[in-house]
Amino acid sequence: MNFSDRLKEIRKNAGLSQEQLAEKIGVSRQAVTKWETGKGLPDIENIVIIAEIFKTTLDELISADLRKKEIVPDVYTSETAYDIERIKRFDLKIGYADRIKIGSDGGGKIRVILKSDSLPNVGELFKIKFDESSGCLDVNCVKSAEISKSDAQSKLSVEIILPEKLTDRAELSADVNYLKINALNIPRLEFDGNARSADIRQSSGSIEFTSREDYDITVDRVRGRLDINQWKAKTVLRISEENCPAVVNKGRKCAVFFVKNGENAEFQSPAGEENVISVSGIGSELTIDLG
Repeated sequence: MNFSDRLKEIRKNAGLSQEQLAEKIGVSRQAVTKWETGKGLPDIENIVIIAEIFKTTLDELISADLRKKEIVPDVYTSETAYDIERIKRFDLKIGYADRIKIGSDGGGKIRVILKSDSLPNVGELFKIKFDESSGCLDVNCVKSAEISKSDAQSKLSVEIILPEKLTDRAELSADVNYLKINALNIPRLEFDGNARSADIRQSSGSIEFTSREDYDITVDRVRGRLDINQWKAKTVLRISEENCPAVVNKGRKCAVFFVKNGENAEFQSPAGEENVISVSGIGSELTIDLG
């Protein structure tokens, strides 16, 4: 059985629609349709996520003939780098994209990598512009008039790598289907925009989400402070009970609920202020799913 048939089979056996599976993975429904019709393959990262969702191994998920093929995460790429000489604040304006991944490393550059499996001229359709005139480093992803916002949100992936020791804080604004914060170790990241789902892993520092839209956030191995700042919106935050830190409600008419295995649950916040999940804003609701 090839991968497309196998994916369709296990999805239906799990009682999931293509849209529901897409939300769990953090991709568009069109991407799942493409995989199930054999018109494309998920990248390695998404294959691992699919295996985790269906509690199966990679060997069981991927047929032998598929393993022989080279699985390329994104065929077309365009990378832009900028040297950083002293500690800076970054203002990152990405606009519309399907996915954004942000992390940090020990280098002395900020790197922005544009990726697409369907846009050979991705580096011409989107340009990365740097501007230091405001005192911080403004990083703008400028979209060509030749491509629509809808196409950008279904065909463009962006990876941002910040210089760990030279970053004071970063502000990121975007409208994306999936936001991944992975191995990001900077003092503060502020995300202001829309992300249908978000995944935060192996990171440290202060992270703030600000929006009027709903969030679905998965957290794993994160140290520091996570602030959910919303207006009349809902967030589901998925974190294992043993890793859940203190939870603080600082909002006006905001509510916090805990669930476990689909049922309401009680949770005793651990002592300490080093690691905190905080909800703020007006009329927002935070549900913490403890697994």
